[in-house]
Amino acid sequence: MSDTGKEKNTQRLPAKDKLIVAIIMIGGFITVLNQTVMSPSLPTVMREFSINASVGQWLTSIFLLVNGLMVPVTAWLIGRFTTRQLFTSSMACFVVGSAVAAFSTGFPMLLTGRILQALGAGIMLPFSVVVIMFIFPKEKRGFAMGIAGIVIGLAPAFGPTLAGWIVDEFGWRYIFMGIAPLALIVLIIALFLLRNIGERSNDSLDILSLVFSTLGFGGMLFGFSEAGSSGWMSPMTLGAIAVGVLFVALFVRRELRIADPMLNLRVLGNPTFSVSVIIGSIVSASLTVAAVITPIYLQNVLHLSALHSGLMLMPGAVIMAGLSPVSGALFDRFGPRGLALTGLSILTAGNVLLCLLSDHSSVPYVLIAYSLRLGGITLVNMPVNTWGLNALPNRRIPHGNAINNTARQVAGSMGTAVLVTVMMVTAAAHANPDSPGAIVSGINAAFLGSSILTSAALILSILRVGVEK
Repeated sequence: MSDTGKEKNTQRLPAKDKLIVAIIMIGGFITVLNQTVMSPSLPTVMREFSINASVGQWLTSIFLLVNGLMVPVTAWLIGRFTTRQLFTSSMACFVVGSAVAAFSTGFPMLLTGRILQALGAGIMLPFSVVVIMFIFPKEKRGFAMGIAGIVIGLAPAFGPTLAGWIVDEFGWRYIFMGIAPLALIVLIIALFLLRNIGERSNDSLDILSLVFSTLGFGGMLFGFSEAGSSGWMSPMTLGAIAVGVLFVALFVRRELRIADPMLNLRVLGNPTFSVSVIIGSIVSASLTVAAVITPIYLQNVLHLSALHSGLMLMPGAVIMAGLSPVSGALFDRFGPRGLALTGLSILTAGNVLLCLLSDHSSVPYVLIAYSLRLGGITLVNMPVNTWGLNALPNRRIPHGNAINNTARQVAGSMGTAVLVTVMMVTAAAHANPDSPGAIVSGINAAFLGSSILTSAALILSILRVGVEK
């Protein structure tokens, strides 16, 4: 049942462990793909169910929100349940959600299907990382995490393009009709071939911690999401963020006081891990805001269609997927320092190039700058994450990974809200805020803010990454 020794891991790696990684990565790809598949189908869904855009956007927002809420509890789930139990349960939940969405007779039913999908997907990605960390010895974890990075890079990027084609050719329901059987096949394979790894604990779930984390992180993620659409002074925004901050504070206080916390925050006392969390959060914020702002420029300034703007972002995703295992292998051989410094330098350079956009910039210029950013992110993201988790004992890795993912979710949401606000305020200062010149001015200001963030991460990397004795 339990394979914890380094020797045993190395011996079993060529066959059974590679099979586990393959099953989990395929499952992860299918579930992560669903973060972005609804975007191209929203207009069609809105017409069919007679809803407006503010209601329809919840089909995407609720998926991301539930994902974020599931992350803090994954550390407890991974310790409490076996590999097979957790993987098959999350995939089963995802399959049911996909089927419910496919045969929805109304918007509430479709939203329910998305929530069920998100419950399964919210477990899958952090679970996948922890399994990889358990299977591979430290000297091979970089390459393994690089392979996992392919899922993170390609799946969300392919989602809109693939979904757009399916919607145009067959209709939005076929998105879920295609996903459900694929996920079911993975589930059946896992039932027969997936074996258990790691050690289990019998810790009970602290219900108060679960309530505090749900209200805290849920409130913050919802508030930042509302800030991007309703503004920072909206009562809904301010109320949600205030509730979130209060309950996050209560959550932190409780986790540090009880003997068996749901999420062991004491791992942040490890300086290597804490530095990796800070850098990863900044990178996540930079990645997320560019994914929101760049399509605005392509569609509203260069007047590309939604499909063409989606295709414009694909080369960067392909670069990210191709570089991910390379960066992992380089990490295993040379460590994190060179990769972190190079990656953050490239990322900052890409941000600076996007600070210089005009209303007549060429499509190749935008493509190169955006792809450059994603290449830089790939060089720093997984290596720094692996470096931080490697500093923890195996029994603390689920908690470290959950903290890392939670921080990235919050940073991505907050960074997007703040920098989109910067963009809107800058554009609003012009006589005609909707003119291409005003939009470009706002986008330049947002990427300037992102450049400042990534420059701070670069300075932190120079001072701290890979310099431990």
